[in-house]
Amino acid sequence: PLLEETKKKLGMFCQVSPEAVVSVHDVSNTYNIPLMLQKQGVCNMLIKTLRLVWRLPVKLERWAKMASTAESQSGELTIAIVGKYTGLSDSYLSIVKALEHAGMAIGKKILVSWVVSDHLEEKSTRESNGKSAPPASSSSSAGESYELAWKQVTEADGVLVPGGFGDRGVEGKISAAKYCRENKKPYLGICLGMQLAAVEVARNVLGLANANSEEFNPNAQHLVAVNMPEISTTHLGGTMRLGLRKTVIRSEDCLSYWLYGSLGIEERHRHRYEINPKMVEAIERDGGLKFVGQDVNQERMEIVEREDHPFFLGTQFHPEFLTRPGRPSPPFVGFVMACSGMPLDRKNVEQTVMSIREQDPWAE
Repeated sequence: PLLEETKKKLGMFCQVSPEAVVSVHDVSNTYNIPLMLQKQGVCNMLIKTLRLVWRLPVKLERWAKMASTAESQSGELTIAIVGKYTGLSDSYLSIVKALEHAGMAIGKKILVSWVVSDHLEEKSTRESNGKSAPPASSSSSAGESYELAWKQVTEADGVLVPGGFGDRGVEGKISAAKYCRENKKPYLGICLGMQLAAVEVARNVLGLANANSEEFNPNAQHLVAVNMPEISTTHLGGTMRLGLRKTVIRSEDCLSYWLYGSLGIEERHRHRYEINPKMVEAIERDGGLKFVGQDVNQERMEIVEREDHPFFLGTQFHPEFLTRPGRPSPPFVGFVMACSGMPLDRKNVEQTVMSIREQDPWAE
């Protein structure tokens, strides 16, 4: 903190009052910065100068609780993020922040384990008792990368497959979805991660061995994900489905409704491909997946869940785009709850969500 003499000197040379000189020194976490500024009178000065309506006491009280929670988590969770841009973690910064915000709300510190999706597909996954299992040890460099990647997946508390483009590492992501489905490990698939979870089920549950996405194999016999009909397949510029779109949750008897608390939600989108409507009936009937969220015309699949699983959820939209500290994204809240072993029955989920909302520092 600055000494009063220093503030007076700086104020004199900058032609402002000493009260307008503030110290922005190091704090334990970034969420303490607004509180530090408030203690130095910055908020009062801005409110007085700009003639704002005073609504800060309650908001700052909630913010202070949130900042304190960020430093007092009761445990740690390891989340494996399976992607192909893991060498530059900023590529998934929104994902990391969404996990962090959900972890703060649940009281858990999130540790990210970066898994290169290519490394999960360098040799066939060994089968044990009909379930995906870690590979046998190998002395080769490729084998060691493969073994390490699968060790990260199997030891993580949950697996998240984010969005992405291009076919590199896709088979590894499908293998990760298969492992999570068979071994009851919490799985959250976002955009491409949802589409590949459906491809995995089509291949390994429905028996459609060559099922794929049109993005990776347009000549596949069974296309689980297809290009949107209104989008050009030859021009890439300006051809994505972008922005805030409404999703309708089909029933109150599903995890998504319990997390969101509403049958109508709005989330941001960024995609060219979507679940093939012609495959939906077979996947729901024989694959164990339920597309519980659709667009307003009931043509596009927006949310998928698996009932016989602790937490297996995918979204076509990007819920991480709307996350805030103190107001975490609902799918991420459910994911972190599952990873921490919390029960996901309706009563417990709704109580947890209500508790988070009561402490929302952004609420009016």
